[in-house]
Amino acid sequence: MRRLAILDLGRMKHSDAFQVQQQLVEQRKSGQGTDTLLYVEHPHVVTVGRNGKNEHLLASPEILARTGIQLVETDRGGDVTYHGPGQVVGYPIIDLREWKRDVRAYFRAVEQSLIDALSALKVKAGRIPEPGYEGVWVDGAKIAAIGIHISRWVTSHGFALNVDTDLTYFKYIVPCGLTKPVCSLRSIGNQATRQQVQDAITDAFANVFDFQVEMAEQKLQETR
Repeated sequence: MRRLAILDLGRMKHSDAFQVQQQLVEQRKSGQGTDTLLYVEHPHVVTVGRNGKNEHLLASPEILARTGIQLVETDRGGDVTYHGPGQVVGYPIIDLREWKRDVRAYFRAVEQSLIDALSALKVKAGRIPEPGYEGVWVDGAKIAAIGIHISRWVTSHGFALNVDTDLTYFKYIVPCGLTKPVCSLRSIGNQATRQQVQDAITDAFANVFDFQVEMAEQKLQETR
């Protein structure tokens, strides 16, 4: 069975977490290291993916900066999204040559992992079977966004699941280019802790991808 290392980065700036991702990606591309699932919580940041549209930013960079929100362009797929305190953000660094060389299958497997994790937390979540509505939904509101990047079959970027996120920050964007509402575990009345959410995701991820989980020995200090 393949091994999956779990590394919790704590709260870390988006740029610093991206550097960690890139280090692990280069290791996996060269056949070294171990597939890793990074957990992180970001300070307020709006990220723009490769398919991002300017009209989906509802505030200027100056207004975002005055509000304490960083604006970052990324190489992930997808449109515009928000990351901030109260989210569980996960970045799987996986060599798909050892699983399936299938981009769509990988994306769907990440979705399924989050759906299964939420089910374990007594939340009925699912997909909206229409083009453009990727991610995970609860009663028509988006609870988790997914945006991935794959280079030489090694994955980076990943998902953001709203736990006790301040949803008012989503007013500065059109999340993922959609006008549908967003929700969080707290907004639907679920009191699961951040650690409970991460544990549920880890278990579901291991099951869907057939991994044996191990905790990484390295624990990076928080960068605020």
